[in-house]
Amino acid sequence: MKTNPETAAFPLDHLAVGRDPDADALVTRSGTLSYKMLNHRIGALAAWLQDQGATKGDRVATWLSKTELACLMPLAAARAGLVHVPVNPLLKQAQVAYIVEDSGARLLISNAGRLKTLADNGIDDSCTLFEDKSVEEALASVATPLAPSAANMDTDDLAAILYTSGSTGRPKGVMLSHANLTLGALSVAEYLKLAADDRTICVLPLSFDYGQNQLLSTWAAGGCAVPLDYLTPRDVMKACVRERITTLAAVPPLWVQLVEHEWPEEAVGSMRRLTNSGGALTPTLVRQLRGIFGTGTDIYAMYGLTEAFRSTYLDPALIDENPTSMGTAIPFAEILVVDEDGAVAGPDHPGELVHCGPLVAQGYWKDPERTAERFKNAPAASQYSGTAVFSGDTVKRGKDGLLYFVSRDDAMIKSSGNRISPTEIEEIAVESGMIAEAVALGVPDERLGQAIRLFVRPVEPGAEQASVTEALENYLKQNLPNFMHPRDIILLSEFPKNPNGKLDRNLLASMDIE
Repeated sequence: MKTNPETAAFPLDHLAVGRDPDADALVTRSGTLSYKMLNHRIGALAAWLQDQGATKGDRVATWLSKTELACLMPLAAARAGLVHVPVNPLLKQAQVAYIVEDSGARLLISNAGRLKTLADNGIDDSCTLFEDKSVEEALASVATPLAPSAANMDTDDLAAILYTSGSTGRPKGVMLSHANLTLGALSVAEYLKLAADDRTICVLPLSFDYGQNQLLSTWAAGGCAVPLDYLTPRDVMKACVRERITTLAAVPPLWVQLVEHEWPEEAVGSMRRLTNSGGALTPTLVRQLRGIFGTGTDIYAMYGLTEAFRSTYLDPALIDENPTSMGTAIPFAEILVVDEDGAVAGPDHPGELVHCGPLVAQGYWKDPERTAERFKNAPAASQYSGTAVFSGDTVKRGKDGLLYFVSRDDAMIKSSGNRISPTEIEEIAVESGMIAEAVALGVPDERLGQAIRLFVRPVEPGAEQASVTEALENYLKQNLPNFMHPRDIILLSEFPKNPNGKLDRNLLASMDIE
């Protein structure tokens, strides 16, 4: 039975309410929480947030690994009427400081080591910093946990800002409402056929829309979420056995690592579904996964963008015959392929993927210019009025009705499931003082999807490559997270230019580098 999106939206924190109170809801290193305990802890954290003076609409940021506190915060902030800003724990101090300042976060929760790097930079002048351990201790003394949000609250209220890299400039904050997040959870729970006895291992960062939805969709179905910070693929496999996992979501680079290992029978036997996004599954990967898990485990290929959460999924019954397909629209979404004239493209004709419907975000935080570039009136052919997201990705719809990816129209680099802004890498390289010009490109890499190649022109002509490369590598390691480190640094005495005088990225991309 399909759900009507016009009547299905509800306050985000209600995901912890109304289920079997004694069923397992969350398993972390701190222990197991039932739904009754989950709801209580969310209420206590929401009350604590209000006690700190935070008022409706204030932003609260977290810079945490997958702790219990990190898992509670999306719902606790919503219950307190606040806006959650999750920060990827892999980011360095400079990126975190930018996100905190840009979002105007009133308070930030992290561990002692991370907080020291921010305090040393003076960020505590504008944002109150709280150590996670002190917050956890304070929750035990909360006398009256905050009750669930009113069922009739406006679900268009802002609930979260997720920062995502763009092809130009600093990361931009995608504004998501209660309705965006709850309908997204219901949509995924519906097409994945999640049930109350499902156990989802959450290996992706909770700062990603895909990662956060692992929690939300599992709770929407009344299942149990098991967040995991892992070091090796074997850690994932062991956790799947230990926790009797039924659902595993990952990105292609992790799948490449996972299929290289022999999976225990216990992990294979309990697994009901594998889900992939953040890059396409290759036919080879599909065959390898099928070879390990057999036909008893469904494999879901998916496509999404933070601005609309998720757009398409491929029916697992079709993946063996159509491993390169993006599938069709998820519940609550309408996906159009639009040509240059704004008309719906015919079968096998490429066009831009346009996402319409209630999952469309509210735009970019404090950035009307970039909002106007991506969020526009829905095409005339849409069944939905209002705003649509124009993805910038070229796709085509086959005669079979399935969608197929053609190309990405922007310069984004996708490495290890991360969307990486080349401009951000280039700006940091130039800020080193050693580099006059820089261009970052994504190049094919079997394990990462794309690796980063950085072309640079040193400030000092004729500088020795080895010394410049070593010094720049050290600088980038101090100022960029690991997933943004270049695999290759190429020194050029002069950058090629196109007829418009701009750096010729296409020519750089075509250079034969040995």
